[in-house]
Amino acid sequence: MNFILKKKLKYYTKEFLKFFNITIIAFGFIIAIILIKYKPMYKVSVSGEELGYVENKEALDKTVKEEIIEETTKNIDEITFNQEPEYELKLVNRTENTEENKLVEELKEEVTVTYKYYEIAVNNTVIEKVDTSEEAEQLVNQVKEENNENAINLSIVEKYTQNEEEVSTSELEVAKTNVEQTVETKVEEIKQQEYIDSLPSINGIKLAVTPIEGRITSRYGVSSRIRKSTHTGLDIAAVTGTDIKVVADGTVILASYNGSYGNLVKVDHGNGVETWYAHTSKMLVKAGDIVKAGDVIAKVGSTGNSTGPHLHLEIRINGEHVDPQDYLYNN
Repeated sequence: MNFILKKKLKYYTKEFLKFFNITIIAFGFIIAIILIKYKPMYKVSVSGEELGYVENKEALDKTVKEEIIEETTKNIDEITFNQEPEYELKLVNRTENTEENKLVEELKEEVTVTYKYYEIAVNNTVIEKVDTSEEAEQLVNQVKEENNENAINLSIVEKYTQNEEEVSTSELEVAKTNVEQTVETKVEEIKQQEYIDSLPSINGIKLAVTPIEGRITSRYGVSSRIRKSTHTGLDIAAVTGTDIKVVADGTVILASYNGSYGNLVKVDHGNGVETWYAHTSKMLVKAGDIVKAGDVIAKVGSTGNSTGPHLHLEIRINGEHVDPQDYLYNN
């Protein structure tokens, strides 16, 4: 009985193996036939819309980004898909034209490119843009070494944008020249402002210029046999014809002969401040003229009630004369 069972078992095992081998061979033939006519590819879709097929999805992603980098000027920081492509493995007829180049172009329309650059600012005003942090640091360090002005603040700002037109960077040497010129201008502006701040002022009017250089011959408030009252101004002796300069910006309100003052020029500087220039030999302005500090408005003379060539300078605030030496010639 056991012999019969063993014989049957051996028979069925042999038949099963024969069937299995035939099945494997048949399956292999089917696969071979399929692979002859079809090939495995990935169907590429974006937001459910089919774009095409590709054999290697990693290579596709790399090709898209590499072509964007080649076509774009520079400064690319990141390339991201607006919608990540979806890949589905399919068997595609080998005669199917996959048009991978077209697929790459379509996917390039589905990406966002982020650019990075560096701004150089002088006292918080952007002056230049460069490509790399190394360039920015090199530029700033060089300019700082050449300009030891503590009042000038050079800073670097890392910037990101998705607008390629904003990435208008300069070559390092061009950027350095522009920043240096700006720093020089800022230094001069600061020095000029410091100078202006140091100037004497009346009611907010800066007196930027002394009218003439010369010897003071009569001070404010003194009495004299040639005057009916105390002196209302300051007399500075000078050679006839010496230029007389206006002390601050203003408007000429009088330029004519005026009794004991002789040829007199009056300038209104605003805020109730006027300056008077008397005894001139020649007046170079007329009423209504706009003048700037330092403009020559007359020549030294000895017209009117005068004992010799000099400038009689008066300063008036709201019509009242004050001592010019409180503001000018006080050193």
